Amino acid sequence: MRRANRLVGATLAELARHIKPGVTTLQLDKIAGEFIRDHGAIPTFKNFPNPYGGPFPANICTSVNDVVVHGVPDSKTVLREGDIISIDCGTLLDGFNGDSCYTFCVGEVKDEVRQLLRTTYEALYLGIDQAVAGRHIGDIGSAVQDHCESHGYGVVRELTGHGIGRKMHEDPMVPNYGRRGNGIMLKDSMCIAIEPMITMGARAIYLMPDRWTVRTRDGQPAAHFEHTVAVRRGKAEILSSFEEIETYLGKTN
Repeated sequence: MRRANRLVGATLAELARHIKPGVTTLQLDKIAGEFIRDHGAIPTFKNFPNPYGGPFPANICTSVNDVVVHGVPDSKTVLREGDIISIDCGTLLDGFNGDSCYTFCVGEVKDEVRQLLRTTYEALYLGIDQAVAGRHIGDIGSAVQDHCESHGYGVVRELTGHGIGRKMHEDPMVPNYGRRGNGIMLKDSMCIAIEPMITMGARAIYLMPDRWTVRTRDGQPAAHFEHTVAVRRGKAEILSSFEEIETYLGKTN
């Protein structure tokens, strides 16, 4: 699990080097697919089944601005100055899955949008702080919800984090809202993906005709950060990593 998730982090860091105005989401998808395969893994999202339609056609999800999740890379979506793009990436390596997401700025982004990203990022780590043996799923959701709603943001209800291991999506579901003490009790060595999906405006979303792309109803931007973690006694172990991404971004910003 560590190896699969570290590869996801390395893939996102590789993509960070190519995110700039003029680049298409399809170009990013091709870079990701080659990078993952060159490292001996399989892009898990490619051909991932959809109960509402056809399988996912790409290696990564590229969600730009008001797209909350599951944006499909294509040659028509060109990144522009001031955009944000959430890139969700999964790998299958030696029978185990990695899953992580990071929301990137494209050039100079409005301060209010950067604040959305900061708050969502902070909420991810507040949720991770609750991923401790003996606590409950609701403790994670409550931490995320309280932080984001205190800043006036919407917390998407219809999409959640999840268990992860030999399959990409396993039990339990990990909502980004809830009450402390509710839900299943967390046990040592459980692996879960925690992924706040937060909107600048109302939390209402809708599904596009492609049966994958999920957008905000009011057209406001959304942010999405995700780590795969192992539940431990005392403190969760983060299996994925933003370190390489942020080392690169720190050098360029």
